[in-house]
Amino acid sequence: MYGGVKRARLPAVAHVILGLLLIAPQSYYGLVKGFEASVALFYSASSGSIKRALDSLLTRGLIEVASTQAGGRGKKTYQVTAAGRQEFHTWMAGELCGKDLESAALSRLYFLGLVQPPERVAILRRIEARVEHDLAKFSRLDEQLDTVNVPEGLADVAVNQRATLDYGIASLRFMLNWFRDHADRLDGTSPDQARTSREPGCRDPA
Repeated sequence: MYGGVKRARLPAVAHVILGLLLIAPQSYYGLVKGFEASVALFYSASSGSIKRALDSLLTRGLIEVASTQAGGRGKKTYQVTAAGRQEFHTWMAGELCGKDLESAALSRLYFLGLVQPPERVAILRRIEARVEHDLAKFSRLDEQLDTVNVPEGLADVAVNQRATLDYGIASLRFMLNWFRDHADRLDGTSPDQARTSREPGCRDPA
């Protein structure tokens, strides 16, 4: 906008914070402990990055101070505003951005119960589509490597590099099947019925 400053995109950790505060208002220290106790299983964030994200959310009016403890340092408890609820919903329902697909997918799965039931399957299908896209990309790379001549003396290096790619493809296949089955269950379709309706066997997307 002319004469204005383009606002930077919120860091991913900010949306995780919004989700935690939607579950229950918390202090900064409570959020840090919450990350350590549960969120760290799928999302890593330092106390410094949590504090910066918290300040950014405050500045944007997405959270507010719900109460301040009397005495001492005056510990503040934060809660989500109406604008923050909308921002969280937009993030949950939006496309998965960034290279860390697993963290983006699991973050949305962790907070899936905070959105309305009719919206949950659509979110899972969006995750499924992103996994399919990445799986297709890595599968094409795997096929291309079959035609590459390995330089002399680098055979052992190439074998383990290829094994790394194989691991990534296997992980994406597991992720795709898991999210697809979970979406089918929420959608009222049994995994067996869903697989039969697609085709007899499994295949990678083209």
